[in-house]
Amino acid sequence: MTDSSALPTAPGARRRRVSPWSVGAVIVAALVLAPILAVVWIAFNPSENIWPHMMATTLPRYLKTTFVMAVSVGAITAVVGASCAWLLTMYRFPAARYLEWLLLLPLAIPAYVGAYALVDFLEYAGPLQTALRGLFGWQTARDYWFPEVRSEGFAILVLSAALAPYVYLLSRAAFREQSGSSYEVARALGAGPWRRFFKLGLPMARPAIAAGAAIAMMETVADFGTMDYFAVQTLTTGIFSVWLESNNAGGAAQLAGVVLLLVMLLVTLEKAGRRRSRYYTTSRGQRPVQPAPLTGWRGWAATVFCALPFLFGFVFPAAVILDHAIANAERWADPGLIEALLNTLFVGGTAAAATVLAAVFMVYGVRLSGARLPRLLLPVTTIGYAAPGAVLGVGILIPLAQLDNRLADGILALTGHDPGLLLTGTAFAVVFAYFVRFFAIAQGAVDGAMGRVAPNLPLAARSLGRTAGGALREVYAPLMRSSVGAALLLVFVDCVKELPATLLLRPFNYNTLATRVYEQASLENLGDAAPAAILVIGVGLAAVLLLARASR
Repeated sequence: MTDSSALPTAPGARRRRVSPWSVGAVIVAALVLAPILAVVWIAFNPSENIWPHMMATTLPRYLKTTFVMAVSVGAITAVVGASCAWLLTMYRFPAARYLEWLLLLPLAIPAYVGAYALVDFLEYAGPLQTALRGLFGWQTARDYWFPEVRSEGFAILVLSAALAPYVYLLSRAAFREQSGSSYEVARALGAGPWRRFFKLGLPMARPAIAAGAAIAMMETVADFGTMDYFAVQTLTTGIFSVWLESNNAGGAAQLAGVVLLLVMLLVTLEKAGRRRSRYYTTSRGQRPVQPAPLTGWRGWAATVFCALPFLFGFVFPAAVILDHAIANAERWADPGLIEALLNTLFVGGTAAAATVLAAVFMVYGVRLSGARLPRLLLPVTTIGYAAPGAVLGVGILIPLAQLDNRLADGILALTGHDPGLLLTGTAFAVVFAYFVRFFAIAQGAVDGAMGRVAPNLPLAARSLGRTAGGALREVYAPLMRSSVGAALLLVFVDCVKELPATLLLRPFNYNTLATRVYEQASLENLGDAAPAAILVIGVGLAAVLLLARASR
């Protein structure tokens, strides 16, 4: 017998072969992370450092307002979302079966559209105040008191109505997964409904509620359209002010860095909260929760309570916008609207296809690769979804503009022809921002779909001579078709609704549906904005219906 360890090893025999799938996975991760790293670099190396000036003037106000808005929205969404989820899981009352999915519909209304509808209805010339003046004979605003509509309070209400479904969806899933036996034991021991909720249901669902509230807070920090319309000065609106009004990209990058730090802090706190909480089921065949009938005035009270978020978050804004769209039916033929629709379909469709294809390539490459770097980078790429659109705008436009100018100068020197701005002068930057922002959605859907494919199927394909690409085409693709289709739809819908990144990165005079709604509403012309807003809502409804079907 010969000791194999004593045999000489040829140079490079142990060197791992570099897989193109691994290299591609690293390239995709680099593309997703590049804008975030660019923001950090620009923030620490500004051409003009105005950080001391911002620290002494605007930054404390931005931080305070952002903190108040995020905490308020997080608290309201947690209370409303968890309460509705508890009632609809534990009890049966009038219209409960319909409210289970109706409460998801506010997700189809972007918060900025809800803001436009609320201000239009409540402002001095709106229907409500006009009716009050006619009813009581008031002549001017000095004759009566009415709360200031464009304020932090109303902004909090609009954002809470738009974001409460996140908490509701996660909380309802957590309540439904709990054991019905534990509630029966608690009831037998004399625990009433309130005690069962606070002592049993709430502690076990706390991680899900915290996760939903954290998402709502992150969306609040990232919001621009609602804050700008209500004249609320937050860190995100500050990025636009410092960059576009003060013409200081370095200061905008520094504010973007603060926003990114806050969002990362929220993500860390949410994950830490879930790590500290551990709840386990006692058996594989646990009894599901059986809803108890709730009759009489209590049942109708529960119906009204659960219906309010749906009415305020979906019915009210949709009705106001639809009324304007019908009253201004001629606006549907506006060339500007048609152009915005075509632009939206192009950038949204291109970004969705590129994002999902890149997610498939990366997830499959990581699964094939034994290298450590791609596996470490895979979870890090989800940071793009946590980064607000304004932050990505700073991290993409500044370095891309420098690259664009050098590219144009190089082509001019070689050919004598000036090609113009090829990257920032086209929709490329917008598509790239969508790619980075929503890569996490596609990655999560693809990773989950690939994880459900039995490992022996691709192994059998490889043993029959199929290449890695052949196994992906012939084994994974047919089994993942529905999940990939859902990922395409979800990414496309988010692209349609994305506002701040589109505002910062779009070429001159290039509108999508979201930017057209913003521009027309900013000019107090809701009649022109309504058709585009209806189209945005319609696209959002498609995703919500898909989500409702998946969460049954």
